[in-house]
Amino acid sequence: MTAQPAPSGNPGFSAGDDLPHHIGIIMDGNGRWASRSGLPRAVGHERGVEALRRTVKTAQKLGLKYLTVYSFSTENWRRPLSEVSALFALLRAFVKQDLKRLKSENVRISVFGTREGLPDDICSLLDHAVSETAGNTTFNLGIAFNYGGREEIVRAVRTLARKAANGDIVPEDIDQDVLSGCLDTHAFPDPDLLIRTGEEHRLSNFLVWQSAYSELVFMDVLWPDFSEENLVSALERFASRERRFGGLNTGAN
Repeated sequence: MTAQPAPSGNPGFSAGDDLPHHIGIIMDGNGRWASRSGLPRAVGHERGVEALRRTVKTAQKLGLKYLTVYSFSTENWRRPLSEVSALFALLRAFVKQDLKRLKSENVRISVFGTREGLPDDICSLLDHAVSETAGNTTFNLGIAFNYGGREEIVRAVRTLARKAANGDIVPEDIDQDVLSGCLDTHAFPDPDLLIRTGEEHRLSNFLVWQSAYSELVFMDVLWPDFSEENLVSALERFASRERRFGGLNTGAN
């Protein structure tokens, strides 16, 4: 998969630069931002939602087509109940406040992750956001909620095992494309670029199958402070890299 040419006139890019088809973002640092600001962690998450709005708007302006954000992991259940409840409240507020606008902007929302353990109203809210935007085509926003990359692969393997047990496939039919087709993200291209904010340098179980050949950009900025300039900087770093997918560059001997 090759990157798409960036539209001319976008800030920080020239006409010859490349944009990734799909960006994944690990939105890390809300709690540390709040602590360093002397504020409750819940306020950090509120500022993180504002950063998400800015990022979606910037991604649309730059001509990106696919963006997936890591909003709640299967490991986040280990956090205090009060913080988990606050994260659920922010999701409710985001959908209620932003869904109408996103729908009018031709944004399609997809949700990746398991519904196991989620409150019924959260499941209904996610289903509503997906169904309301299902016909949109300009921009694809993936929300990884109650998501873990390893858990996603396990669910895909179970799906294939059931098909094999029912006689619908034989083991020899299973290859990488077949397994990819059973993942939550099957309608999205693999991410060309993964960005992580918040000073940590790991994937934390985010898109572990899909990111095998993703370019990784780690940024010290905490997520609530993530700006248009930060996104442009990550895209410039992506455009400067040569992606060989295990092969040699065209000028190699």
